[in-house]
Amino acid sequence: MKITNIRLRKVSGVMETDGPLWEERLVMPIDIYPEYRTGGSHASGNQIDDGHYRVEACFVQIETDEGVIGIGGPIPDFHAYIIDQQLRPILEGKDPRATELLWDQMHRLMVHGRQGEVMMAISAVDCALWDLKGRWLDQPVFRLLGGPTRSEVPAYASMLGFDVEDPGRVAERSKEYQEKGYRAQKWFFRHGPASGPDGVRKNTELVRTLRETLGQDDDIMLDAWQSWDYQYAIRMAEEIAEFRPRWLEEVAMPDRIDTYAQVRAAVPFPLSGAEHEYTRWGFKRFIEADAVDILQPDIYWAGGLSEVLKIAAYASVYDLSVIPHGHSTNAGIHFSASQSPATTWIQEYLVLWNRIHQFFLADPVKPENGVIKVPDHVGMGMDLDPAKIDSEEELRF
Repeated sequence: MKITNIRLRKVSGVMETDGPLWEERLVMPIDIYPEYRTGGSHASGNQIDDGHYRVEACFVQIETDEGVIGIGGPIPDFHAYIIDQQLRPILEGKDPRATELLWDQMHRLMVHGRQGEVMMAISAVDCALWDLKGRWLDQPVFRLLGGPTRSEVPAYASMLGFDVEDPGRVAERSKEYQEKGYRAQKWFFRHGPASGPDGVRKNTELVRTLRETLGQDDDIMLDAWQSWDYQYAIRMAEEIAEFRPRWLEEVAMPDRIDTYAQVRAAVPFPLSGAEHEYTRWGFKRFIEADAVDILQPDIYWAGGLSEVLKIAAYASVYDLSVIPHGHSTNAGIHFSASQSPATTWIQEYLVLWNRIHQFFLADPVKPENGVIKVPDHVGMGMDLDPAKIDSEEELRF
């Protein structure tokens, strides 16, 4: 079997919403500059009106001379550019089942792409190749990885994009998702060091509201999205320790590994991170520095499924949890279903982001009563639903 073509499918469609989809953004590292502290979001698409949201996305589709395909994505256009201009020549004509060979060759070709956008493009190709391999064998990908280790995986509701400034809205929303069966929720801080004492109070009020609303048994995860520093993290830890967070996430930018290690040694609850780190070599630095309790590689960023499997294997030697960032629920459930529950005991489900990210999929993965059932589709379940596509073009650069 040989790769004959790599299609970059740019699709567009309209999703119905009940009011504006995105209500509030999270704190960002650039917020230390006042001109950037307001506005901006993680939105991918455009709100047309209160009831409609336009979604645009690009998927990489790998085609072969035997008619077997594999799909990965969605990805932004600049990742599509890297695939088209730099990765296509090394992929076409190769055996798509040789995922280890192709990953190594892409990695060695892109000597300036060991991290960042190039590694994210490699990740998308790798995931498409795993989807293809599953289709070729007529099996779900988790079976190729040695799974399943269980029939369902607990999910936590990741509340990116919801209002965190109004305690009443926070209480209403957190109660709503508790009643949907989630026994764990992650909320995102809006304030960092530049917001001063008022930001500390608002951050603390968020956590207090969550604990008072959810009771003593549900887990509360809290994400600083790489926007704090050591002093601020310690101050916030003192304020929120009484509310017993399950973990505190990404207290600093990923290159500040010493900061992570210092915070981990000082706070009375687990520290998670490395969502914005790449490859086994990047995660090796976090592990050897005793910097976190929970590693969070993103399957579509850190090097694809092939690489995250290696990260998880290395982390297991140190009894560290590996709970991938929830950018891709489809890839995530196949990873989670292949891992020991002792290592990967829960999976992130980004509530609003997944409405966008999985919009075009014919078989989106959704939790039921707070758990994700192990799927029975072939590959990674990446077929697109033509009924949701208003327009499509093939990108070439």
